[in-house]
Amino acid sequence: MSRAPGRAVRWVRRLPRPRTLRGRLIAGLVVLLAISCAAVGVAAVLELDGFLTRRLDQQLQTTGTSFPQSLEHGTAKPSDRDGDEHGDTRRQAAETFGARLLHGTVTQAAVVPTGSTADLGITLTAADRRALAAVPVDGKGHTVCLSALHDYRLTAWPGRDGDVLITGLPLEPVQATVHRLELVAAIVFGAALAVTGVAGAVWVRWSLRPLSRVAATATRVSELPLASGEVALPPRAPESDPRSEVGRVATAFNRMLGHVEDALTKRHAGEERLRSFAADASHELRTPVASVRGHAELALLHPGPVPAQVTRALERITAESARMGEMVDDLLLLARLDAGRPLERRPVDLTRLVLDAVTDARASGPEHGWTLELPEEPVTVTGDEHRLHQVLANLLANARLHTPVGTKVTVSLETDRTTAVLTVHDDGPGVPDDIQPGVFERFTRADHRRRPDNRGGGAGLGLSIVAAVTEAHGGSVRLESRPGTTTFTVRLPAP
Repeated sequence: MSRAPGRAVRWVRRLPRPRTLRGRLIAGLVVLLAISCAAVGVAAVLELDGFLTRRLDQQLQTTGTSFPQSLEHGTAKPSDRDGDEHGDTRRQAAETFGARLLHGTVTQAAVVPTGSTADLGITLTAADRRALAAVPVDGKGHTVCLSALHDYRLTAWPGRDGDVLITGLPLEPVQATVHRLELVAAIVFGAALAVTGVAGAVWVRWSLRPLSRVAATATRVSELPLASGEVALPPRAPESDPRSEVGRVATAFNRMLGHVEDALTKRHAGEERLRSFAADASHELRTPVASVRGHAELALLHPGPVPAQVTRALERITAESARMGEMVDDLLLLARLDAGRPLERRPVDLTRLVLDAVTDARASGPEHGWTLELPEEPVTVTGDEHRLHQVLANLLANARLHTPVGTKVTVSLETDRTTAVLTVHDDGPGVPDDIQPGVFERFTRADHRRRPDNRGGGAGLGLSIVAAVTEAHGGSVRLESRPGTTTFTVRLPAP
């Protein structure tokens, strides 16, 4: 018994619920109308049932005890079958029931026939006799279900001889009228619900049309690449009556789009100035850096005796100027890629590039274990050979510089019909979780996090160049790292 409410609650929870505002408004409208129709229908049915029942009680009062009295004073003697007595059926409605009880026992019972037959008899069961004996003797109407006659409205009066006289009329006409009203109400209210649902859907759709336009504009804005580059926002959402809620939403949304557009314009202008500065500074720095490096190398070639400290200083100047030159070249490359400078587009044998890059890495880091996994057929892509070689060199240098001695590095290349996939995997300590989200951003360094004994390291531009060059070729790069395994996956479109 206690499980039924829980099952009902779970069944209600499983009912489908509308997700959109339009669906909720229409569903709410239909539900409220259904509740109102149900309340009106129930009230009408109850009122009609009560009214007809009271009319039936008045008819019983008018009929009185004439029919059961005629049974009591009939000329024939009672027999074993109830109702053999022929009572006076004159002025009695068809199916009028009459009975006489003496000391709680039914002595006579009959019903006025509907046809021309004179048989008034009726067979009562024990349950019927008990039901008749239980009718209160108060002269008021009471509903009793008799097995042979179904539902009857009965009234009991005290007789002159200490007996009880019962008169009854059938409830079937009342019930038929009430059932007909229920059917008509169900049909009318059902049609009203259907018409209201369709009309409500059209009305709600028309009323929420401005909100739908705001949602469509917001969807177009959400699909724009707002993270970088110049962005052209779509036309503003049409504004409606500012006194309505939808109108205020549209006005506020358009105002917000204006602020966003101003912010994006200012950001783009700042980025353009920064790119221009980086490109100009990188270009201008190449000459003095090359000059410093040339003078340092020339000084090292001096034939005369040079103090050891001066020689060491010149060597450091040469090394740092070379490092600064590489950094300037990387910055200039990034500035050109940001500016959308086109790269070379010609067939590139990616297999040969991988072989050359791994050979160079093995020569630079013989203390690491280098493994190659190449397909039997050469893999060819369309792009800039020099820049793709730089991608491979940066990934292998990253694996060599940021992992301890003895780390195994595996370079694999595979292809399908549309994509060439290059992976560089090492079993080093991995990239820390807090650095992984920005590992391809510029000037992100993790030397001291991955390899404590690494004193040098780059400027944090290697992986940003990998990402920029890969994206310029229409590809993508992804990092998957945890302690003991790090994998860089580069995907390039293959012809």
